[in-house]
Amino acid sequence: RAIKSEVSATLVRVEYKGSILGDSSKADVSPDGTAKYNFECSFECSPAGPITLQDLAQQPVLLTVIEVLQKDKKQKDKTMPLGQAVVDLLPLLQGQCSLKVSAPLYAVPASPSESLHPEAKVCRGGLEVTVCTPEPLLSAAQISSGNLLSITLEAAYSVPEAFASAGPPAGPLQNYIAALQVPVPGEQDFPLLFKNGILKLAGEKEPLPRPRKWPLDNILAPGALSIPSSFILGGPFEDEDGELNKPEDREFRTQAESRKRIVWDVERRRYLDAAAVLHLQQHILECQYWPVELCRVALAAASKGKSSKADKVRAGGDDKQISFHGVAYVNMVPLLCPGVKCIRGAFPVCSYQDSQVLEKTKRQHSAFQDLRTQLSLNKEGSWTPGTGSPSKAQKEDKEKPLIQRVRSGRAPPKTFMLPDMALGSTTLREQCLSPQQYAEAGTFLLLEIKLDKALVARRSHEELSRRIKEMIPPRPPLPPRTSGAKKAVEDYHNHVTSIAVSILEEYQELFGKQLPEQEAIDHQTLEDQKHQLCFELNTSGKYFAFKEQLKYAVVNIVREKYLKTTGFESQEQLQAFLSELYVYLVQQMHIALNQLLFEEPAPPAPPSHTTQEQLWLCAREAEFNKDYKLASLYHQQRVAQDQHKAQHWLDYGIFCLLLQDAAKAQQCFQQALSLDPHNVQSLLLCGIVAVTLQHYEEAEIFFEDACCLEPSSVVAWTLSGLFFELQTNDIQAEMDFREAKKLLQAQERSSSEAAEGEGGQEDISDGCLRSPSPAPEECTPASHGDLLLKSPTPRYSPLQKKKSFPALFSFLSSPFLPNLAPNWAAALGLMEKPSLAAPPPGSAPGQPPCSIFMKAVEFLLKANAVQFAHRALAHELLILQGRPSCAYYLALAQTYLLKEDLPRCEECLCEATKTDYINPNIWAQKGHLSYLRRDFGKAKKCYERAISFQQDPEDVHFVYLHLGSIYLEEKEHCQAKQTYLLACKSSATCLTWLGVGISCYRV
Repeated sequence: RAIKSEVSATLVRVEYKGSILGDSSKADVSPDGTAKYNFECSFECSPAGPITLQDLAQQPVLLTVIEVLQKDKKQKDKTMPLGQAVVDLLPLLQGQCSLKVSAPLYAVPASPSESLHPEAKVCRGGLEVTVCTPEPLLSAAQISSGNLLSITLEAAYSVPEAFASAGPPAGPLQNYIAALQVPVPGEQDFPLLFKNGILKLAGEKEPLPRPRKWPLDNILAPGALSIPSSFILGGPFEDEDGELNKPEDREFRTQAESRKRIVWDVERRRYLDAAAVLHLQQHILECQYWPVELCRVALAAASKGKSSKADKVRAGGDDKQISFHGVAYVNMVPLLCPGVKCIRGAFPVCSYQDSQVLEKTKRQHSAFQDLRTQLSLNKEGSWTPGTGSPSKAQKEDKEKPLIQRVRSGRAPPKTFMLPDMALGSTTLREQCLSPQQYAEAGTFLLLEIKLDKALVARRSHEELSRRIKEMIPPRPPLPPRTSGAKKAVEDYHNHVTSIAVSILEEYQELFGKQLPEQEAIDHQTLEDQKHQLCFELNTSGKYFAFKEQLKYAVVNIVREKYLKTTGFESQEQLQAFLSELYVYLVQQMHIALNQLLFEEPAPPAPPSHTTQEQLWLCAREAEFNKDYKLASLYHQQRVAQDQHKAQHWLDYGIFCLLLQDAAKAQQCFQQALSLDPHNVQSLLLCGIVAVTLQHYEEAEIFFEDACCLEPSSVVAWTLSGLFFELQTNDIQAEMDFREAKKLLQAQERSSSEAAEGEGGQEDISDGCLRSPSPAPEECTPASHGDLLLKSPTPRYSPLQKKKSFPALFSFLSSPFLPNLAPNWAAALGLMEKPSLAAPPPGSAPGQPPCSIFMKAVEFLLKANAVQFAHRALAHELLILQGRPSCAYYLALAQTYLLKEDLPRCEECLCEATKTDYINPNIWAQKGHLSYLRRDFGKAKKCYERAISFQQDPEDVHFVYLHLGSIYLEEKEHCQAKQTYLLACKSSATCLTWLGVGISCYRV
């Protein structure tokens, strides 16, 4: 369709894998530009060849529309190609038996169809093609166990100047080639070749998205090289899997994309059966790096009377010579991680050296050595490692197998270099032979390796949830009701009370509500009223209704109280039981009537005035004061008030971890998880406790489900990596750490963009880590993926001290506080005077940015998970290259404080002081350490320094409590009073108000 109206007759030629399958008969073009060919052709596909499943994966069917130029009858008709279209046969390997496509028709250069409208060439114009097979090429089992490997080489950036020079007219025609080898079971590795790289000079970047291209040479229409519905999308380089994905590489990558580069954009495919998939996994396990080789092939200029240069390129002459032989190493380990199907990134290129390649990839020879036929590298001079012509010994060595040459003591050539006669100048020769040519230029390959299905399938969230339900034992069934008898008696009392009220109402209807005077009531009158009341109840049927109402209550008492459910053996037993039952029922009736007539109902229990937040804070205070028995009581009371809230069980479990009671902590975390199966904190804490109890299979499921449930969580991926590292599964650990780093970089980018969008306002997200606080804090992060244990207590910034509590500050400034020194008021922030400004602990000038491990440490310390925290801090120390930051020392000091290792805690705090002397959290921790050592004088100085900064320490509430108690001990009652009032302002508890009361009393 959409053939130009001047074209009268056309035919279609069908080609596959370089062979012509047939030409259609000549068809006339209708006025609307349509031609009907109705042409059929076929080819055979079999494992023995010549066309195999591998060809179907990477070779399309090529359709060429040819114009037939009619001449005289004596002359033969001439033909001219108009356009070409391609049909991808990959769906045949995916289970389809038939596919119908409308293949776009692309114009051949210098043909009349180039004058077509651009939309007609791509959108409307095309060939309607149907491809079918008599039966599926692969069975369902083969499709399920097989896979498809796709490798896309996009470009080589920042190439050396000499590598991109010496082209026409200054030198011979160059062909830029890359190759890599794919492992094949039972055979030699299969080489994949990427030829005909296009040299592009400095200028605009490559557009995105852009189509991938077929690895074809016999294409007349350049547009037909594009693979249908397959595009290179690009993306942030920070999300790549290569090596140049760090923030410091941003400028270099941006500049390299607009410099000289070699562009391929070619995709090569290979079908993998079940055996090939297993072989690929085993090969990656044995050797994690794959070499991707890069070179330049020079073609000698064609002499007169011979074929042109273009013909030399297509046919592959004998004058090709390799130079600039380099190699990039691609880490294939990520493909062995669950759910990973793609690796894309920038991989640096270095000079090819056999010894280095053998050491890193265990490959004995170059991929180009296996591609001699395709490259036509038949001249021995092209393979000489040195300069000049090859010697006789070298010729003999070349004819020997590689293993034989190695055994004879002659190593294979280290690199393929250009002979002297192909070098244009001495300078160019030095550039070509320099072993650091790629390293100096910073050359890197941008490529993508993709699988249709992951080598290791990731377990679904449903499967993980099912496994977790199996691991968490269900709550035991309710025990037999021991209170059944009590409930039956209570029901009997209620029925008796209800009947008594009804009889009283009936009496009031008959005789009135006003009772006569006590002297006026005689016995005979009461008897008459009784007989009349009984008569009315019997005649109205109410008496029988009351009996029926009591009958069920009496039956329940017989069953629940006397546990009698069978018949009696004799009449005597029946009479004895009835007598006992009658006496019991009368007694209970009297009890019920007495409660109704003579006793007032007990007042309801007053509602509890202690909230969940107050109980939590009281528990934290008791923990901080080492009163673990009282803290346990508060936690249990909090759980008893609301047993269906997962956060209460989490807090109780964290407290049990502090006491190193892992079994009880596990019960609490599992209870929280059963209440809320989608709580990521519960999953992570269950995994941590499972590791502590050495239940590693359960821990793996917990961590995997956490990552599956919230894939944007930096903490979840980091903890999962720490677990797999503990299991010596370095591959999975590395992959989890990489995923966490990607997420953290994305969060930092979004935070910086948000800060720029807000006009430079300070971003209050959790991108920068503050030193962990003993009390969890509620935080709503600006981006997903940060897990913080929630706290119900509000926090106030130092700048809000006067604005939030004007009445309190007016009270503090009243005449009732005559002994309040001005400097002490300033120290507490009550007077507006300049003070030392302490930057946030994680964002001080010169400090490294927050890492994934410090994110995890923040979570772990709040969960009292010291073991995991030490592992994360060890990684942080490696990142900092032996120069720990203030946040590192603070976190390490807190771990030692939790373990009550006071000497090591003091060492860490001393080092932290050298790093950041004005950090309030350091002085708060030093105060806590001195307080535990009963050195109250030193603790007082540290606490006063901690609250003198503009930035409050994170555990300022406990600083106020300890400082206030020290003031009371030293009889500085006014200062103690003000300190406790500030603690009340932060978080009011019984201890803070008790401190205020004691201080006021002593003042």
